[in-house]
Amino acid sequence: MKKKLLALALASVMVLSLAACGAKKEEAPAEAPAETPAETPAAESYTVGICQLAPHPALDAATQGFKDALTDALGDAVTFDEQNAAGDSPTCATIVNGFVSNGVDLIMANATPALQAAASATSDIPILGTSVTEYGVALGIENFSGTVGTNVSGTSDLAPLDQQAAMVKEWFPEAKTVGLLYCSAEANSQYQVDTVQGFLEELGYTCTQYPFSDTNDMASVTQNAADNSDVLYVPTDNTCANNTGIIDNICHGKVPVIAGEEGICGGCGVATLSISYYDLGVATGKMAAKILTGEADVAEMPIEYAPQFTKKYNEATCADLGLTVPEGYEAIAVG
Repeated sequence: MKKKLLALALASVMVLSLAACGAKKEEAPAEAPAETPAETPAAESYTVGICQLAPHPALDAATQGFKDALTDALGDAVTFDEQNAAGDSPTCATIVNGFVSNGVDLIMANATPALQAAASATSDIPILGTSVTEYGVALGIENFSGTVGTNVSGTSDLAPLDQQAAMVKEWFPEAKTVGLLYCSAEANSQYQVDTVQGFLEELGYTCTQYPFSDTNDMASVTQNAADNSDVLYVPTDNTCANNTGIIDNICHGKVPVIAGEEGICGGCGVATLSISYYDLGVATGKMAAKILTGEADVAEMPIEYAPQFTKKYNEATCADLGLTVPEGYEAIAVG
């Protein structure tokens, strides 16, 4: 009996020993599985649609500055779908509707009609304007505060209109009448002539507005303005910019023109308060990079303006009119 009890006791001890060994095996840390290398996410790529109203040195420079700045920021990650409306506003709508259909990541609208077409085409895709004079006027925003607050922002090419009026006085203090020549189809041109007229009248000039509807009546209206004015003022008007030859043929050597921007001045003007449209495009491109990378929200971005203005003159036109150039002016580069 004692032998049986001893055998049972020994057997129990062996079972417990085996269980303990088994427990120790289970507690041993399992070998960690080999780590799978993390996958590198594919680089972001962006498509930007560019709608430019017309081929013109100022607009061309703004587009180039925009592309250069955005390429500097994003490199090969950005591609451009660049299209030109050849001066036809309805074509802008066709172009931007194509951008919307193709799902571009951002639209750059170069000039007011392009901006208006883009804003009408989409409320979702970010839109940046450039070479746009006054966004409140262009988009029909009353009491514009400087930030659109929707999917639209951009840069303005507006030079100080009081300084442009002062330029008329600086060059032609003895003049009595100033004719304001512009295209009535361009809301920003109307804004400029209305504003500068107030400043000119404060300086003692008698002002008359000479609006033309398009190139069909541009020559006759320009002739009427030249016949009845001592000086003409032409704002940053796209139709005038594309047809400076018409103005120059009528005014050259007879009636001086103060222009709102360098391209118009180079074609038919005496002097201008100039901005760099290339630099304006660069500023727009930097805004675009922030939007595409998520650094900024277009709805919160205020309109930006040219950082500096330069007084420039058209050397050949001044010589033909026998004008003495005031101090502080730079000659417009030719060629």
